Amino acid sequence: MLYSDKVMDHFTNPRNVGELADANGIGEVGNAKCGDIMKMYIKVDKGVIVDVKFKTFGCGAAIATSSMATEMIKGKTIEDALKLTNKAVVEALEGLPPVKIHCSVLAEQAVRAAVADYYKRLGIDPGPIVGEIGDCHACSHDE
Repeated sequence: MLYSDKVMDHFTNPRNVGELADANGIGEVGNAKCGDIMKMYIKVDKGVIVDVKFKTFGCGAAIATSSMATEMIKGKTIEDALKLTNKAVVEALEGLPPVKIHCSVLAEQAVRAAVADYYKRLGIDPGPIVGEIGDCHACSHDE
């Protein structure tokens, strides 16, 4: 299985790893059966994601997609972060093998889950804003 240099870079040198003690939005997606679990922490100030961290348990592609997703939403408005698609993450990483596309889906879902949590903490129903987050149906890999 071949990975792009970008995937390898984000796997071996992941950006924004860790937790945010002052996060005002936390999202966790994936499950142990799937093998990939992503937890995303966001700090939002005046509608802008001023900081973001992640913790991922999973394969190299899961770590790389988490890292890239954090890079792509940091400094962006919540509205722009919600426009992040798994396809954009894959393109930014210069491709993923077909059996690893589910990792980019999880990264998109983790961002959406963190934003949903942010809205819940504000007492706002995130459903109409964030939409359906989904779950780990795409996970069918055998690693």
